[in-house]
Amino acid sequence: MLGGAVAALAVAAGTTGTAQAAPGAGWPAEFPLPDGWLPEGITIGSRPYAYMGSRGDGAIYRTDLRTGKGGVLHEGAAGLASIGLKLDRDGLLYVAGGAGGTARIVDARTGVLLTTYQLTRDAAPFINDVVLHEDRAWFTDSRAAVLHGVPRGRSGEVRALPLTGEWVQAPAGTNSANGLVATPDGRGLIVVNAGQLYTVDLRSGHATKVTLNGATDVAGGDGLVRLGRTLYVVQNRLNKITVWGLDRKATTATLTRTITDPRFDVPTTAARYGDRLYLVNARFTSPQTPETTFNAVAVSL
Repeated sequence: MLGGAVAALAVAAGTTGTAQAAPGAGWPAEFPLPDGWLPEGITIGSRPYAYMGSRGDGAIYRTDLRTGKGGVLHEGAAGLASIGLKLDRDGLLYVAGGAGGTARIVDARTGVLLTTYQLTRDAAPFINDVVLHEDRAWFTDSRAAVLHGVPRGRSGEVRALPLTGEWVQAPAGTNSANGLVATPDGRGLIVVNAGQLYTVDLRSGHATKVTLNGATDVAGGDGLVRLGRTLYVVQNRLNKITVWGLDRKATTATLTRTITDPRFDVPTTAARYGDRLYLVNARFTSPQTPETTFNAVAVSL
């Protein structure tokens, strides 16, 4: 029965063409990352491997979810960052480059860098998160009212989509747009911005604020995961995940429950595998030194 439910979730989410298996009872619910890693993003495809980027130098670490053991897949370099990332069905990783203003495409099998897109020439950008939707990987820039659409594949033209309508951009120097997912009907995106959720029309860039029922905001909203009409919002410094029921067009979101765990230490983003959510602890309230320990944890859906 569980396997059928998981397969249904995969189809409803529209994120992979292959259903994920259910994690085994002996799979670890917590695993380490290298000291000083500075994680923020995590992605998982149809196979039981998690990919986690480093804010420190742009490296990418891969962990086998069955054992908790892993290693560096993609070596970093000074001046680079890997913030949000998503794994496509063809084995390509799309990586948000933070203050570098870039999107990178990395081969998830070999770790080889394939393409780098310079998304913006702004003086102080922050390319934060990414979602794969239809023919593009869409990236948020937390310092500008725009989404960047990178072609899925190794070449093509980038589309800049200015955000209009009800969008409220945070003051200069503070973060606005962060995590994003596709709407349940597939016609647009849901973006978390300064404690609120917005739907964005991908033809026009018009943003509409989502009506929240059960709470006034999603303060600290960071990574988003959507399964069908259920939206999981990681609220980083509040150390919780709020779970929301969406209507078909995502005009309203109703709070249904809250997930907390004593192992949360400023989790930023999440990725699903089977009946679990895996999250990285960014530990923003702890010293960010080469000796600081980091990990990822799993919670039940």
